[in-house]
Amino acid sequence: MIHRPRRLRRTDAIRSLVRETRLAPENFVLPLFVCPGTGVRREISSMPGVYNLSIDETTKEVAAAYDLGVRSIILFGLPESKDPLASGAYAEDGIVQQAIRAIRQSSPEMVVMADTCLCEYTSHGHCGVVRGAEVINDESLKLLARTALSQAAAGADIVAPSAMMDGQVGAIRELLDAEGFENTAIMAYAVKYASGFYGPFREAAQSAPEFGDRRAYQMDPPNAREAMREAELDYSEGADILMVKPAVVYLDILRMVRDRFDVPLAAYHVSGEYAMIKAAGQKGWIDEERVMLETLTSIKRAGADIILTYYAREAIRVLKS
Repeated sequence: MIHRPRRLRRTDAIRSLVRETRLAPENFVLPLFVCPGTGVRREISSMPGVYNLSIDETTKEVAAAYDLGVRSIILFGLPESKDPLASGAYAEDGIVQQAIRAIRQSSPEMVVMADTCLCEYTSHGHCGVVRGAEVINDESLKLLARTALSQAAAGADIVAPSAMMDGQVGAIRELLDAEGFENTAIMAYAVKYASGFYGPFREAAQSAPEFGDRRAYQMDPPNAREAMREAELDYSEGADILMVKPAVVYLDILRMVRDRFDVPLAAYHVSGEYAMIKAAGQKGWIDEERVMLETLTSIKRAGADIILTYYAREAIRVLKS
């Protein structure tokens, strides 16, 4: 007998009928960058179509995204001022805390996630407390937990610790539970590599380190087995969702985490991955829409339940068309 797989590729309707991996609007989380001011909508030069938004513009963006079909967002903040201990990260009137409250009023059905890190708020640009030229792990945990608590108190559904400090998930879970926020979920940046694909994000969030880099606490790109240890630690400390970051160049890691842990799995299609597709599309070198969907499908196929992507709106438009 001759097997002919092409029989099931003959028409679009047949291909759709037997398709193994399907993207859906609820898979996507849209990252947003909130900045001080009023009426601010400043495009990020290395990320066409992505903006620094003041709170009033953020609420408009969130409402429009919800109308389109986006059901989850994650917020990053650009404070008015920075200091060595990142006080803007955990201030009651911090930029992200204000934005969460505003979104809760204007778009109450939106799932609101808050990135829980210090790098956007520290004058030195690192993700924790610095002594000399070293980032001090355990002192940083206290500030990260305070940040998560302030975000939960403002109304965040999910806090997302991304600093890659050892023990951060446990410290956050302990404080949230002690303060009555046991229902606030934690999406841990469990496997976060020291990647060259973060460049455009650092422009967007104004978070480049003042000295050195983050290789002493983010993961070394050649390591895979270590990723399983990182994911296991965050899982054991109470993470509700595990994340791999970046997504596309770490699909093998994503599959390893998926096969080992039976919890919701997220992947961050990061700024550099977005920017490369966007730039090549604008040059006419690739079909941007087709490559975007192919890329996002590869992330879903590798095992992600949740995809953080700057393409969330565009992907949903295509899926609905």
